[in-house]
Amino acid sequence: MQQSFYLKFENITKRFPGVVAVDNVSIEISKGCCHSLVGENGAGKSTLGKILAGIHQPNGGKISIAGEEKRFANAGQAFNAGIGMVHQELEFCENLSVAENLCLSDLPATASIVNKKQLYEKARQMLKVIGAEHINVAKRLGLLTVANQQLVQIAEAVGRNAEILIFDEPTSSLSQAETENLFHLIDELKRKSITCIYISHRLAEIFRLCDSVTVLRDGKVISTKNVSEITEDKLVEMMIGRNFEAYFPKHIKNEKGAELLRVENLSSPGKFENISFSLCAGQILGLAGLVGAGRTETAEGIFGLDNKTEGKIYVQGKQVNISTPSQALSYGIALVPEDRKRHGLVLSMNVAENICLSILKKISNFFRFIKKRKLLSFVDKYFKLLKIKAASPWVQAFGLSGGNQQKLVLAKSLATDCDILMVDEPTRGIDVGAKAEIHSLIDELAGKGKAILLISSELPELINLATNILVFREGKITGSLTRSEVTQQKVLRLMAGLN
Repeated sequence: MQQSFYLKFENITKRFPGVVAVDNVSIEISKGCCHSLVGENGAGKSTLGKILAGIHQPNGGKISIAGEEKRFANAGQAFNAGIGMVHQELEFCENLSVAENLCLSDLPATASIVNKKQLYEKARQMLKVIGAEHINVAKRLGLLTVANQQLVQIAEAVGRNAEILIFDEPTSSLSQAETENLFHLIDELKRKSITCIYISHRLAEIFRLCDSVTVLRDGKVISTKNVSEITEDKLVEMMIGRNFEAYFPKHIKNEKGAELLRVENLSSPGKFENISFSLCAGQILGLAGLVGAGRTETAEGIFGLDNKTEGKIYVQGKQVNISTPSQALSYGIALVPEDRKRHGLVLSMNVAENICLSILKKISNFFRFIKKRKLLSFVDKYFKLLKIKAASPWVQAFGLSGGNQQKLVLAKSLATDCDILMVDEPTRGIDVGAKAEIHSLIDELAGKGKAILLISSELPELINLATNILVFREGKITGSLTRSEVTQQKVLRLMAGLN
């Protein structure tokens, strides 16, 4: 007997200026299952999810739900049809409270006056469903950490009682405990016959959660398989179209060079305390820790983003005072921030402008007019180096995929020709092929004598790349491990406060 599928994409095509993002895609998904969409950045995964959610309208093809063809002119129509989406990039009003964001589509009000008590109670119940009761519903959303903002977004999507939920990189900002809570939630949703579409670059999550998987490459379907019928190696091979081998860094064969950065007793009230370490040319120093452990805050303190930071900073042996990012850049220190959307890019500006934002003096003449030829020379260099996929240098940054936006932030920092590069979650939201390219680039930079401070929540990434790892817990360094000493178990125990 032929299986009857609940959700069908039939010959879906979506074109943007200069690119076909989704090309004649057909997928069939059973009710109550978790179906994964995987592929490299730009493969069309998020675009397909946004078409289902009514954010984009296809140029061709049709969508059927329970045998009935559906056409959504906007996200509101998709919402009314029982479709919710957790976006990779946060889609909220940062100036409103958590409660207002959660209940924006259905505010409890009488005569146009919002009942705050009902509003807060409704928001608390929505957060309780996903195990996020710790979030203050009265707090302005923009003041939350990226991880907590992601939890609010998940609560909002789940709280709509949708029949179909699309999760686009939902764990990219979450701690291990928060990720496990999400996994249990998705298991429960499946038991309630809610259909989940799960987009992720983390293959372990796909094999943990999903029943079936569709591989997309350059907007086309390569294959759809049951997860039980496939291995991780085969899945990666289908995604990138070639054999994939674990990357082994070359820089570790070289001797460390001179000390480029040293911090002594660096502290900021409520964020981190008595942080001391040194960083040499050709070294990758990894910072491990749970979300909120103080790693990002330490890097921001060094970069001049926290005016409450106290302690001593030495660059090439000389003590310096850094109170602004421009001062940090003048000393050869660059930062790739954790949140590319809020802190790394000006999304309304084009690709070329973003790459050259930090080097305007280098590409300007005496009268401070931009030399277009010099600008394009820099842009072309980093397009090739980082394999940035964009129709042209003049495309606005917000139109790029999340992974290509991340590459753009890296390009902007590398353009400064810094000696000390601090990278915070450099492969967050990046596919396996691009991740290997970024790892290779970081290794190459260290091999050329750059000093790299690497912050990552992915332990395999730290263990593979770093020459040394410092473990942070509650704003303090709880352990230091050399490459020969480090294991995942040791790092996890130090992160948990165990000896």
